[in-house]
Amino acid sequence: MFITRQRDLKPTPLPVADDPRWGLIVRRDKSADGKFWYSVATTGVYCRPSCPSRRANPRNVQLHDTLAQAKATGFRPCRRCNPDGPSIDAGNAAMVAKACRMIEDSEEEPSLDQLAVAAGRSPGYFHRVFRATTGLTPKDYAAAHRAARVRQSLEDGVSVTTAIYDAGFNSSGRFYEKSTGMLGMTPTRYRAGGANEDIRFAVGESSLGAILVASSKKGVAAILLGDDPDALVRDLQDRFPKARLIGGERDYEALVARVVGFVEAPALGLDLPLDVRGTAFQQRVWQALRDIPVGGTISYAEIAQRIGAPKATRAIAAACAANAHAIAIPCHRVIRKDGTLSGYAWGAERKRALLEREAGGSMKAADNARRSSRG
Repeated sequence: MFITRQRDLKPTPLPVADDPRWGLIVRRDKSADGKFWYSVATTGVYCRPSCPSRRANPRNVQLHDTLAQAKATGFRPCRRCNPDGPSIDAGNAAMVAKACRMIEDSEEEPSLDQLAVAAGRSPGYFHRVFRATTGLTPKDYAAAHRAARVRQSLEDGVSVTTAIYDAGFNSSGRFYEKSTGMLGMTPTRYRAGGANEDIRFAVGESSLGAILVASSKKGVAAILLGDDPDALVRDLQDRFPKARLIGGERDYEALVARVVGFVEAPALGLDLPLDVRGTAFQQRVWQALRDIPVGGTISYAEIAQRIGAPKATRAIAAACAANAHAIAIPCHRVIRKDGTLSGYAWGAERKRALLEREAGGSMKAADNARRSSRG
């Protein structure tokens, strides 16, 4: 039966193994989905290029420019890749989007089991897909959404108590346990827009230009690089619009000197307490950046794998761009997958200089270690 069907298929101009599209099938390239289809005579099915099924022998494969041509073979659609409908990724994305709306619209945080039942999937499968798509677990997403609701309510001027219960917290006690981590300060202070918060700062000079270091009581809140010291101060004011900015203190300039020293000699290391303010996802990315050793580099895709969010490369790039702690949170060590430099908030030339400096320092340290072992 299958041999007859194979004879009925129209031959392609090239042997399948020599057609460039065969390589896309071998790689299961998702970007080729919707551009062509293929059928397999020995199994009697037709598939999309990214089909995860076992690779067929190219001698039994026929390529089709349209879905109609694939259907005309008389074969059935593959059950694994669903070539007639949306791809698995598209279906999962729709499922996760629906779950996100469910989390956002619920007064109380839905459980993993409730979300999985609504999605028609097992809890384990749903959890894996949700995390791979959003970069967060359902629980972390719910927490981030509640934090955003609290922030918005406080910015709108409602009372702290109203903001807490409107965001779905069952008790004020549970909220206050997490409030500083969520807001970076107490709810009352956040509601005032950071008013009465003291931010100490000083500006120094390095071989990479001006460098501003600012700290709250919790730790270093910003390290900014640029060409114009005044522009850096304005940037700091924009980041902390209602805080009291205190500059020019002699003892604080010693901290700036430490940061400048690290810029000039990365091998010295920089161990400072940081006041890191960001979403749960951003903080996971920033922690992964801090784990990159001096002299090392990593791609956005590798960061995505490390934090368990393999499809969140764009979100990771956005988190890098939002980093306010130049040098201390080394987003300059993230490069493209092909090894070329990507964007950098403080300029591509500074990024290149930092990487070259760090690589040189690593090589020098390795040379010294080798000399010591010989001696």
